[in-house]
Amino acid sequence: MAWIILIVAGLCEVGWAIGMKYSQGFTRFWPSVWTLVVMTVSVVLLAQAMRTLPLGTAYAVWTGIGVVGTVIYGIWRFAEPCDAIRLVCIGLIVAGIVGLKLITHPS
Repeated sequence: MAWIILIVAGLCEVGWAIGMKYSQGFTRFWPSVWTLVVMTVSVVLLAQAMRTLPLGTAYAVWTGIGVVGTVIYGIWRFAEPCDAIRLVCIGLIVAGIVGLKLITHPS
């Protein structure tokens, strides 16, 4: 269950990172509210996952999901670069997340 909670926390991290873009430096009210709510949910879920998962693993997976999701969204919605080296780097992050999942068991 901790892994599911951690994945949802990571997806929420993607949500708040995207929300920060739309809030335009917290100058737009509703995107700012959305960002703060999703940020809070993300951190609370991360804390819950850390009750049974190792700190380093949980944090690395959480940030990894956030990075990969945010980069993919940026490519899709904001026409950010999508060159081969960028995709290889994203693949390496995904490989690291999978590797940590495979070697980590909840305590």
